[in-house]
Amino acid sequence: MSHKQDVLPSARAHIETVEMRGITKRFPGVLANDHVDFDVHAGEVHALLGENGAGKSTLMKILYGLYQPDEGEIYINGQPVTIHSPSDAIRLGIGMIHQHFMLVETMTVAENVALGLPSSRGFLTDLDVVSQRILALADIYGLKIDPNAYIWQLSVGQQQRVEIIKALYRGASLLILDEPTAVLTPQEVDELFAIMRQMTQDGHALIFISHKLHEVIEISDRVTVLRDGRKIGTRPTSETTKSALANWMVGREVALTLDREPVEVGDVRLALENVHCGSDRGTPGLRGVSLEVRGGEILGIAGVSGNGQRELAEVITGLREVTEGKVILEGEDITALLPGERTDRGLSYIPEERMKDGIIQDFTVAENLILREHHKPPFSYRGFLNQRFISQHSAELIRAFRIKTPSQKTLAKNLSGGNIQKIVLARELARHPRVIIAAQPTRGLDIGATEYVREQLLEQRRQGVAVMLISEDLDEILALSDRIAVIYEGQIMDILPNENVSVERLGLLMAGVREPAEAQA
Repeated sequence: MSHKQDVLPSARAHIETVEMRGITKRFPGVLANDHVDFDVHAGEVHALLGENGAGKSTLMKILYGLYQPDEGEIYINGQPVTIHSPSDAIRLGIGMIHQHFMLVETMTVAENVALGLPSSRGFLTDLDVVSQRILALADIYGLKIDPNAYIWQLSVGQQQRVEIIKALYRGASLLILDEPTAVLTPQEVDELFAIMRQMTQDGHALIFISHKLHEVIEISDRVTVLRDGRKIGTRPTSETTKSALANWMVGREVALTLDREPVEVGDVRLALENVHCGSDRGTPGLRGVSLEVRGGEILGIAGVSGNGQRELAEVITGLREVTEGKVILEGEDITALLPGERTDRGLSYIPEERMKDGIIQDFTVAENLILREHHKPPFSYRGFLNQRFISQHSAELIRAFRIKTPSQKTLAKNLSGGNIQKIVLARELARHPRVIIAAQPTRGLDIGATEYVREQLLEQRRQGVAVMLISEDLDEILALSDRIAVIYEGQIMDILPNENVSVERLGLLMAGVREPAEAQA
């Protein structure tokens, strides 16, 4: 224990328990938290579950001082506390690892950790002292990190470790982890869980927010479920199941396993031949990608974020220039065609950034549903929109795709993420496409909306459509795909049939390792 006290820059009061009692938070028109009770103890992982909009993030932002509660109290070790800001939270021993890391890429690990901390050398930073403490912390918790490495040189998993070290360095006794596994390989998830177990053994309290039910079951000691801002209940994790948690979250039966029934696979609909392109960073985006997708199959593209997935979707849809190679749609070379010309040939695109690329936020629901076809009959005639047909068409899609909206004249930006994604799906699928490029189609969606989107993609497969599914969610890839292509640094590492493929093998490929160590030996 004395060794650890030497490591930390200053002693912190140890947190034995944190209690949030009757927490209520209102925003205009929304009751985000409705008299919520929540507690966490030293030495445990307490998972916080709920659909989007259930109030999880609001509750944790109150605990971290980003929001102030309208009602309710927070107690640490039985004493009431007021947390006005993250600085207050850090001083009290509360740290938070955000889903999107707060690191400066051009600085080293040590410089990032020291950022904002006082130094005994005035304006000069004690980087040698900081580095020693980082190495000591890394040794205690198995965090394996080089203090002198630049952030841009590190993998996503390593960057997350830097965030954890930053929090521990500042004396965090309680750590809030917000969707910490969203962008990790399976091996990195295993490493993170090992770190979390070591931290709880050392007496830390951990709050774990995740949409992945199997991870909640594996790592947590207790689980609390929120729904519509209210606490539904808390249970020991050992006394519940994935199915029970899903039903608790949504308030109805949820299909956790999807029926990917055998389908007769047709001809090649989409092919890439030795495709190269640049990236927005001025580096190669794709490097010699060759693959094909057939009618009636889903080809999953697995990989850690930033390895060429965005570039792949954009070269297929015509949003990024191909510098070498060909894109072929149903036997036709479309490499030089504009995005609209590709759309006219039966290509549909569900973009990764639905708010930026999928809809026009200040257009109505109806206007967004006809974006692709508004200039063609029967939606318009001689330059005039056919409002009656558009209204009828929109009403049919809103009903068929279960889009929750006050009316078809509601602005799209006022809907939830799940309903915005349903607008994109409805528009793209109503065109009866031959090929669908679905990029991160369920990212950020809750379990109910996710279930719906996945069912729609499987229905397209049953109808003989060729689907390319680009997803960083490996569970999604495994559940939906017939074949899986792994992309790493703009190259396809391998393409494997889904049957009997191991998560370990996929994880190695996602990390750039072509063969398991046994095979190399």
